[in-house]
Amino acid sequence: MGEPSREEYKIQSFDAETQQLLKTALKAPSLECTAACFETGGEYSVCQRSYSNCPRLMPSRCNMQDRNPGAVDLEKVANVIVDHSLQDCVFSKEAGRMCYAIIQAESKQAGQSVFRRGLLNRLQQEYQAREQLRARSLQGWVCYVTFICNIFDYLRVNNMPMMALVNPVYDCLFRLAQPDSLSKEEEVDCLVLQLHRVGEQLEKMNGQRMDELFVLIRDGFLLPTGLSSLAQLLLLEIIEFRAAGWKTTPAAHKYYYSEVSD
Repeated sequence: MGEPSREEYKIQSFDAETQQLLKTALKAPSLECTAACFETGGEYSVCQRSYSNCPRLMPSRCNMQDRNPGAVDLEKVANVIVDHSLQDCVFSKEAGRMCYAIIQAESKQAGQSVFRRGLLNRLQQEYQAREQLRARSLQGWVCYVTFICNIFDYLRVNNMPMMALVNPVYDCLFRLAQPDSLSKEEEVDCLVLQLHRVGEQLEKMNGQRMDELFVLIRDGFLLPTGLSSLAQLLLLEIIEFRAAGWKTTPAAHKYYYSEVSD
């Protein structure tokens, strides 16, 4: 239960042209700290440490050239990232950092927002077709919810979450809390993981909708037709997690994690 340790996602899975697009979009000399990226061992990963504490981010190691993110088709880059996120749930969990890095690079180097506009437009398209996506591929649907929550977690406007994403994220979580979704462990797990990640932020943006969401979750827990024992445990955990102020108490951590490991 809970998110696994962060795995390094590989851009080697992309074709050569797309790899170059991503590398060029990401490699801006002004990017530092968490927005900075490094190459190592054929993998391209987002560094989680500060520039000064990360030897792999030193210019001599990164060999960063003065590349302008605006020189590549950033709308195409946005589509590539969304496409891959819908296919790879590991990638979708971390793609928000990559998107944040590209947005920062484009803003600093070109003073534009082509990538962000393309990303949000594509997210809206997938959101409008979410029922078709779910019917076509449950994994793709779970990856999409993971991705949009990840984007909501990272993207900021005036240091605040993007209001434009609040209701779409809520709508996705409401869909995961419907009875037919609660009967599927993959969707219950996704619901709980995303509430752990962005639940507190969402509640600050719209507390009424969070109350309504938890009415559905409690009803699903109390009327567990078709729920597995794991799904019931996950729902109970998230109910108590929110009740404790979006925190896990030591006793709850011991109980739930021992139950899942057993």
